[in-house]
Amino acid sequence: MSVFDYFSDHWGMLVLILGMTIALTSEIHLEKRMVNRIAATNVMLLLYSAACYIETYLGNQENFNILRPVLSAVCYSLIAFILVNIVMIVYPKQKAYLLFPAILNAALCFISIPTGIVFIIDEYNHFHRGTLGYLTYFINALYLAYLLINVFKSGRKQKEDYRILFYMALTSLFCLVAPLFVETADMHWFNVTIAVNIMLYYVYLLQQFTKRDPLTKLLNRQTYYSDAEKYINDVTAVITMDMNGLKEINDSEGHVAGDTALKALADCFWTAAHKKGQRVYRIGGDEYVILCIGSGEDEVKSLIERIRAEVSETPYTCSIGYAMKSEGSTIDSLYHQADEMLYEEKKEFYARTGKTRQRKR
Repeated sequence: MSVFDYFSDHWGMLVLILGMTIALTSEIHLEKRMVNRIAATNVMLLLYSAACYIETYLGNQENFNILRPVLSAVCYSLIAFILVNIVMIVYPKQKAYLLFPAILNAALCFISIPTGIVFIIDEYNHFHRGTLGYLTYFINALYLAYLLINVFKSGRKQKEDYRILFYMALTSLFCLVAPLFVETADMHWFNVTIAVNIMLYYVYLLQQFTKRDPLTKLLNRQTYYSDAEKYINDVTAVITMDMNGLKEINDSEGHVAGDTALKALADCFWTAAHKKGQRVYRIGGDEYVILCIGSGEDEVKSLIERIRAEVSETPYTCSIGYAMKSEGSTIDSLYHQADEMLYEEKKEFYARTGKTRQRKR
């Protein structure tokens, strides 16, 4: 065993982690908490790989070494903490109670050193599982199942946005359970897979920056044009929404208040469009569009009713128009038809309230 051997065995993982570290220290627009969690995961992955490497070396010796059970406890503990950290990276709003199973697992693993409740290393340096020998695998499987379920639920809205996350969860699960069934599989698989998946998630985040509006987190104008081409034969309706009175809010309360209003309406649109195939975009200052894929007119009207119900819970209002696909129509023509309907509703709003109009035709 030598440092050179360690670097040789873990070269792929080390290159990925170093590259990820360089990327995190560059000019990126990620929340500090997100950067810290990714960095912490990289550190834990390095510690885990080093601990496993030394533990494997000690396991190949004839004589028992007290350091081996300590390193075994460290390895079993770190896997759970790495996985829960990945869950909290992908879903940063999750509560801290998710850490409890990982903490419980770590406590039992270290208690196992004198008691053998999780694992036992006998005087002949042979490893045996204790009464709770599969506890770590069970807890890790729970974390990955939790991640898969959340990815699946999220993917019901924007399927293509979550394929990378689904891939990450599946490959992590495979590498976690492979050593139980494949004799030649070892935890180096897990090390490299997690390192690759962290890099993939970073790429996914950058992809989201290019696809989404930074203020509202809805899909942006560029994505709208791309999707209009991608789903040209599948779109059955176009819904347009336009906030009422944004200019007055900006003039009287400032642009921060205006941004708050735009985000509030975006949340309403996103919540209302809960069905798969209803894609919401912010394409301008106060202009929003929904492309409906495979939705009939009754579904479209139901969606508009949900939008109005959601918006009615806020201090803001919006005008809405829609158009259904017909023979010879294009997405562009549907947009203009929906916009005509929206414009008539907006005219009525300004005539009724006497507020200043922002949008002119």
